[in-house]
Amino acid sequence: MTDPQRPAAPSADNKNALLSPTSSRSVTETVNGSHKFVIQGYSLAKGMGIGKHIASDNFTVGGYQWAIYFYPDGKNPEDNSTYVSVFIALASEGTDVRALFELTLMDQSGKGKHKVHSHFDRSLESGPYTLKYRGSMWGYKRFFRRAMLESSDYLKDDCLKINCTVGVVVSAIDCSRLHSIQVPDSDIGAHFGMLLENMEGSDIIFNVSGEIFHAHKLVLAARSPIFRSDFFDGSEGNLQEIIVTDMEPNVFEAMLHFIYRDTLVEDELVASSSSSNPSDSLTAKLLAAADRYDLGRLRRMCESYLCKEICVNSVAKTLALADCYHAAELKAVCLRFAAENLAANWKYEHWHSDYSIFHVLWN
Repeated sequence: MTDPQRPAAPSADNKNALLSPTSSRSVTETVNGSHKFVIQGYSLAKGMGIGKHIASDNFTVGGYQWAIYFYPDGKNPEDNSTYVSVFIALASEGTDVRALFELTLMDQSGKGKHKVHSHFDRSLESGPYTLKYRGSMWGYKRFFRRAMLESSDYLKDDCLKINCTVGVVVSAIDCSRLHSIQVPDSDIGAHFGMLLENMEGSDIIFNVSGEIFHAHKLVLAARSPIFRSDFFDGSEGNLQEIIVTDMEPNVFEAMLHFIYRDTLVEDELVASSSSSNPSDSLTAKLLAAADRYDLGRLRRMCESYLCKEICVNSVAKTLALADCYHAAELKAVCLRFAAENLAANWKYEHWHSDYSIFHVLWN
C-alpha cells in the first residue's frame, strides 16, 4: 500500500527530463565610440605651462564620460616642453573601468600618413587598461616632439586634429537558446540601389549639365514631396526628360544615391571636406539639394556632418549656409560656438566680411 504522505518515485522518463543539460555563455566585448578633437590656435596655446592642458568636450562611451587632454607644453617637467602630451581621461564617476584606447593625430596634407597609437587589433599581454577612478588617464607624455610637430603636415592653419576611440570592456551572460534563427539586417536600400544602377523600369531621365541619370518617378515621389507634386500634381507628370541646370552632376548623383539607398557616400564627403570654404564641399551642396527637394533626413545628415567640421575659420560661412538652407540644428550649433568663442576670435576678418553673425543673432 502506498503512503499518501510520500511522493512517488520519479519514473525513468522523468529522470531523463530532470537531467537535461542547460547552458549559458559569458560574452566579453567592447562598446566602442569615437570623438574628434580640433585644436584651433595651437601657437596661442603654447606657453600656457607644463602640466596645463586644453580639454575636449566630454563624450560618452559605454556609459562613462571621457575627455581628451592636450598639453601643448608637455605634462612631464623633466622634458622641459620638448614634447606635447596627449591623454584620454575618465571624466565621470567609475572604478576599475577597463578599456582599450586609440589616439590618432591626423595628417592634414591628404597623404593619409596619420600618427596612430592603438590598443585595437593587437594582442595585449596584460589585457585592457584599467582606470581606477575619475580623473584616471591613459596616454603619452612624449606624444610628439614639439619642434617636429610644428614643421609637419599634422599642423595646418595653426590647427591640430586628434581622433580618439575608446572601447569599454563589458561582460554579460548570454542565456539564449542553443538553437536560434538569425534575422538578417534590412536590405531594402540595397535592392532599391540595384534598381537605380540597373535602370530597370526607369520612366524619367534627368539631364544634369549634359550627364544623363535614369530614375523612377514613384521612388522619387515617395521620398520627396517636391518630386511628388511635380510628377502627380504639376505639369511635369508627362515629361520623360527634365533638364537640371543649377546643380552639379556629382551632387545630383549623390542625392539620388541617398533617395534610393538612404545613405551617403562617406568617402566622397571626406574627400570634399578638405576645402577651406565649407560652401564648396559636397556636403554643403547636398544640403542645398535637400532644401530644394524637401529631403528632411538628408538635410539632417548633412547638418550632422557639417557640425563636425566647425572651427574658428569656418563657423561664419557654415552659419551662413545653415541660415540659407533652413538648417535649424546646424544654425543653433554655430550660434553656440560663436557665443563661446567670439571674444577670442574677433580678430578674424571673416567674422565681419563673410557674414554678419549679429544679424543672425538678432533676427
